[in-house]
Amino acid sequence: MTKKIALTAALLASFLHLAAGGKGDWAEALDKAESIAVLVEQNYVQRQEPQKLAFASIRGALETLDPHSYFLDPDMLSRMREDYTGKFYGLGIQITKQEDRLVVIACIEGTPASRLGIQPGDVIATIDGESTKPLSSFEAMQKLRGPKGTKVTITVIREGFDTPFELTVIREEIPLHSVSYAFLLDDKIGYIYIRTFSETTVAEVEAKIAELRARGMESLILDLRWNQGGPFFPSLELADEFLSKGSLIVSIRGRNKSYDREFRALRDGQHERIPLVVLVNQISASASEIVAGAVMDNDRGLIVGEDSWGKGLVQTVFPLGPNVAVALTTAKYYTPSGRSIQRDYSRIEDYYLNQGVSQESREVRFTSRGRKVLGQGGITPDYKVPLTLKSLTAELTFRGAFFSYGRKFVAHQTPLSKTYRIPQDKGISEEAAGRTIVLDKTFTAGADVVADFKGYLSSLKLEYSAERFAEAEDEIKKEIEREVVSSAWNLEEGMRVYRRKDPVVQKAVGVMSEAAGFIR
Repeated sequence: MTKKIALTAALLASFLHLAAGGKGDWAEALDKAESIAVLVEQNYVQRQEPQKLAFASIRGALETLDPHSYFLDPDMLSRMREDYTGKFYGLGIQITKQEDRLVVIACIEGTPASRLGIQPGDVIATIDGESTKPLSSFEAMQKLRGPKGTKVTITVIREGFDTPFELTVIREEIPLHSVSYAFLLDDKIGYIYIRTFSETTVAEVEAKIAELRARGMESLILDLRWNQGGPFFPSLELADEFLSKGSLIVSIRGRNKSYDREFRALRDGQHERIPLVVLVNQISASASEIVAGAVMDNDRGLIVGEDSWGKGLVQTVFPLGPNVAVALTTAKYYTPSGRSIQRDYSRIEDYYLNQGVSQESREVRFTSRGRKVLGQGGITPDYKVPLTLKSLTAELTFRGAFFSYGRKFVAHQTPLSKTYRIPQDKGISEEAAGRTIVLDKTFTAGADVVADFKGYLSSLKLEYSAERFAEAEDEIKKEIEREVVSSAWNLEEGMRVYRRKDPVVQKAVGVMSEAAGFIR
């Protein structure tokens, strides 16, 4: 390890130690850190990459602060920039891990993957000669992405083909949409799912609201479940869409008073008078909680779902060089009622397992109309609807059984599907003459579909008890309906079918008239 890198790592570690309130002489801490670096260089059993050790020393120091201060190495910094700008360079596919297989679940129209004929259901066996079996879907995604114009070679296994085939793909710019789905649940209630926050979020939401309003939307369900947040300012802009000018959105306060600020809605004439229900769950965090907290504390709408994650810390990114940075917690944020929703992280294991917070230990605040709200444990919804998944449903999802059954059904490769006429069928051939049932977007998994699915599971030699299947049957039906409709049309249509039977969405629909009562 060069002395320069050792000194850099030691200096940063010492600085962060002091910033966390540590005690000790700066020079002494620097000498000790340099000594350890030299000791490792001269005596460790294997030679270590100097940069790797330097980065590790910074990460170690940051881990002593809080769960959300972290080091951004070149790969992580690049990913953060992609998420913020809403674009990256890659192939244009959505992938998932099903057991040890890396499976394509969708291709974005017009991207390199779609032009080369990659299809949902294709299995990517290798990436640049490396097997994908040991890779997580995230690790595989990182390998598929890269600089614009560079090449990546993949080996694809497709059902019905005797041998795999190899494709070399040139990476292009791919839009990373913040809004994954937007549709009407019925003639008047719209639904928008925001996957994450980026600089494109508000523009995407505005476009979808305009589209849905043109089709008759009079009220809106904004789904922030599984949304772990993103940049701070897009959350302010989104909240501003629904709040009257001057309404407090969030305030932040830090040990350094220069960070203290209040953020208020700056515009009127947007969507302040549309009845609104916001959905959250245990994964909803950060920017999602800012929006939900602003809606709730201003009595602008209702919150439905589960207690959100409880991240009330604000990070500032400090560049350390062209490709490295530190995200350091510099302040806490407070919802309009003045509550901090940050969960206790003194026991880091409990924090990451999201063990929940006792109601007695939470501070009490009040909304603008005097409704009681709680701090220190995320956003507790107005109406709690826990969303659980039966073990068999989770197992079959992991194995890819629903996804593959949907594709086989649409391809007439199961006994029952041979009696269905599918949108993709071209004309009515002699072979198709016996297809008397027309598949449409109201497809329902009845007893005949369930029996057909059980037959498919038998062909895969998947074993399960009758009791486990009966317990999970309602969930299984919904999964089948989603995958069949997705395969016949697209992911959005499949999700529309699925959300109509989602108990959290159903509760939101049921309380929409109450949410309308908040409109001033």
